[in-house]
Amino acid sequence: MTFQESQTVEFKEEWRDEYLKTVCAFANTDGGVLYIGVNDEGEVVGVDNIKKLIEDLPNKVMNAFVVAVDLEMKEENGVPFLKMTVQKSHNALSYHGKFYARSGSTTQELKGGALQRLLLKTNNLSWDEIGVENADYDDIDTGTVTRFVIKATEYNRLPSGIDSNNIKLLFQNLKLLTKEGLLTRAAILLFGKEPARFFRCAIFKIGRFRGTDATDLIIQDKIEGNLFVMFEQALDFLKSKYLLSPISYKGMQRVETLEIPDKAIREVILNALIHRDYTSPTAISLRVYDPTVSIWNDGELENLNIEDLSREHESFPRNPLIADIFYRAGYIEAWGRGTLTIIEETTKSGLPKPSFKIRQGGLEVVFQRNQIQLSADTVIEPDFQISDRQQKAVDYVRQNGSISNKIYQELIEVSKRTATNDLSELIENFIFEKRGTSGKSTKYFLVEQHSGNIRATFGQ
Repeated sequence: MTFQESQTVEFKEEWRDEYLKTVCAFANTDGGVLYIGVNDEGEVVGVDNIKKLIEDLPNKVMNAFVVAVDLEMKEENGVPFLKMTVQKSHNALSYHGKFYARSGSTTQELKGGALQRLLLKTNNLSWDEIGVENADYDDIDTGTVTRFVIKATEYNRLPSGIDSNNIKLLFQNLKLLTKEGLLTRAAILLFGKEPARFFRCAIFKIGRFRGTDATDLIIQDKIEGNLFVMFEQALDFLKSKYLLSPISYKGMQRVETLEIPDKAIREVILNALIHRDYTSPTAISLRVYDPTVSIWNDGELENLNIEDLSREHESFPRNPLIADIFYRAGYIEAWGRGTLTIIEETTKSGLPKPSFKIRQGGLEVVFQRNQIQLSADTVIEPDFQISDRQQKAVDYVRQNGSISNKIYQELIEVSKRTATNDLSELIENFIFEKRGTSGKSTKYFLVEQHSGNIRATFGQ
């Protein structure tokens, strides 16, 4: 034997009926070959009663589940072994009431989301087109529907004569109702008042972490609501609390430029919302570190590999109804250019190309943050370098809202004079603003434009 165990190859020294689980797993995945009379190292050790096995095994398989197998008797150096070829099944198969699939070179029982995905796939269904039996039109947010219709009409992507006055007719035309008239999962996620009541997965988390430490969380926000609300709020939080938007002037015109291009951030959030695996209870997570910003959503690539994301490729939406609605509203195009837009917009701004990687069963996109060179016409003086002491004060204010001179002294363990000098520097360079009269009532707050910037990089 010149090959090893894999997702489609398994070795067994002898036959045991429990190995029908492996046959079931092959049939539920991509098919495969089971070699009997071969040890784990791929060495042929032979098998007794091989002719009887050839007679008995087809019946055992057919009795366990309706799937055909091909059996061949093989020899190596005169030692016989058996090759069983299992074809991929068009239906989900179970063995003793349990479902199995291959993952690498192992056979695993499918439960929860993994089992849902198998059943949907074998029935040629997507997760988002299944009906929600306990939902009705009172669960739909009419304001979101109206805003969607306005946008879709602007892009001429609605059937003529369809408007927001008749939601049932609108949803029928958009395939957001099942044949039985039930609201689909897509309808609830896209237009629901509280999708989290029906799906625990309808959550988007944003967190700011100190340095590169994934365990040192400074602030966080959890966003719930329908996907349109989620998209807009995620953008608002990023721009107002988590990312830098340095202010400069072109003549008399005030200019604010987000450190990571707006189009790239929009596209990566949309990709996460559209392509995530909603059978998983894990939220979409966006993490802001000092050097990077990453966004992760559960769900591996379908019909694509990582390399495909950096070149022209077809679109394979995991949730086609959700993708179609975002397309009609003008948020995306239907030609699989999302990742190319992310790359183009990022590199055009002078940042390195973002990286795409598979992590913990999902797709992660990582941006390098822009270490901003502030010019002479910006609000902040370019020669100011924040000290470690002052950084602790910035972090403290971000978490507690304000700081006093006395708290600064205790926090940093410095004299009153040093605290006063440090705080004065932060005021002079528009990091802090001072409020209150002299004495105990005086407190220091972050200037509004820095309220979300946990670590300053001024003067770098």
